[in-house]
Amino acid sequence: MKNATNTVFLQGRVGSSVEYSHDLYGERFYEFKLNVPRLSEHLDVIPVTVSESLGESIKEGDLIGVNGQFRSFNRPEGERSRLILSVFAREIVPPSDDVNPNYSELIGYICKPPVYRTTPFNREICDVLLAVNRAYSKSDYIPCIAWGKNARLLKTASVGQKLEVSGRIQSRQYTKRLDDGSAEIRTAYEFSIGGVEFLSKESEVASTADESPDGN
Repeated sequence: MKNATNTVFLQGRVGSSVEYSHDLYGERFYEFKLNVPRLSEHLDVIPVTVSESLGESIKEGDLIGVNGQFRSFNRPEGERSRLILSVFAREIVPPSDDVNPNYSELIGYICKPPVYRTTPFNREICDVLLAVNRAYSKSDYIPCIAWGKNARLLKTASVGQKLEVSGRIQSRQYTKRLDDGSAEIRTAYEFSIGGVEFLSKESEVASTADESPDGN
């Protein structure tokens, strides 16, 4: 794995129009959805945020590569806030035939107790929330999911443990029950762990595991 704390590469087809998102420090930013294929032929539909200078030539239907970071921010929703996840594009690159279209690496700290469970088919799963530091004393909070032996390795990990993980970004739909009793379909985004290393505070490797996540 690399030393950078947050690296993402995606390759896929632009699946939506490029729409204005927000201004920051006098620069305009836009967002679009990128349809990224899995080996199973399922598509992960990943939101990508891009600066005006990078996004001006992107059109719906284009096949592109994206180098960037997996970032988070809290969006207020009434009296609560919702964690929003997006890939922040640092570079748009031409597509290639010989690349993994969905590969990421993160270094961060466990910031909530891991949640371990098994499916009705006895598949082991562990959910981990990772705090990934970036510049200007900011952190991105990335929900991660581990399977099988990685789930067993992480289920007893302590809050504050430093991890280096590799894997892919995935999307999934779920039903959200609202306060008025109605329901709506939402999309969740998470980091599916394929490889994990436990690090000391001095970044020395303590233990490792490697497992390919489902669908990749």
